[in-house]
Amino acid sequence: MGDSKQPNHHFVLVHGLGHGAWCWYKLTTLLRSAGHRATAIDLSASGIHPTIFRDIRNFDEYAKPLIDFLISLPHDDRVILVGHSFGGLSLALAMERFPDKISLAVFLTAFMPDTASPPAHVINEFFERNLIKSWMDTKFTYDGGPDKPPTTILFGPEIMINNLYQNSPMEDYTLGTTLVRVGSFFQEELTNLPAFSTGRYGSVDRAFVICGEDKIIPRDYQIWMLENYAVEVVKEIEGADHMAMLSKPKELFELLMEIAH
Repeated sequence: MGDSKQPNHHFVLVHGLGHGAWCWYKLTTLLRSAGHRATAIDLSASGIHPTIFRDIRNFDEYAKPLIDFLISLPHDDRVILVGHSFGGLSLALAMERFPDKISLAVFLTAFMPDTASPPAHVINEFFERNLIKSWMDTKFTYDGGPDKPPTTILFGPEIMINNLYQNSPMEDYTLGTTLVRVGSFFQEELTNLPAFSTGRYGSVDRAFVICGEDKIIPRDYQIWMLENYAVEVVKEIEGADHMAMLSKPKELFELLMEIAH
């Protein structure tokens, strides 16, 4: 168990596109071994969640498991949210809805919206900059037509080994290719929604963890998001690929302990 002099926290872990609660298994173990509570959420149609993606109508339904979990918390229970990659948008929605239930939001190489632009601004900018030169074997669908943003995205094993898991253990890459599911950036919908508010989303303390060798959301783009919307605390994990919770779990755990305390 952890040092009894340190406060115990409740960490709520939110995965990125196509992934699930399973990708936090190393970090969850470290947090619980240190005496903290840790809850890893499967968002709708993700991980082992029973919904299939074609039955999800909008981003709210996708993020509903996180929202429902926060609703279920006791009135005086405050949590630390940790969101990875596209999970940053789910974090932002939760912060907008329940700012009083969140003591800190940690964006782990995650898309972090601001309070001046539509929620999809950071995603739209990402695609406009063409930061991934080749999506390799990623499969896209375009229900609105080829001139519209993709409706669904499914990572293939080639892009996963080269751009997501390149510094992660091979066992975790194998696990990822077994469990990855169809996802979406809900780009068109999030482009047409109003910005998150300064009074609610913007009132929650935020931290950002840079992953130095991320090939999906490159370091330069992570820095751009920080310039676009400053945060209170910025940390970096050198040598971490996009899946930092798998490639550098101990370093991530230590950073979370430092940020939380």
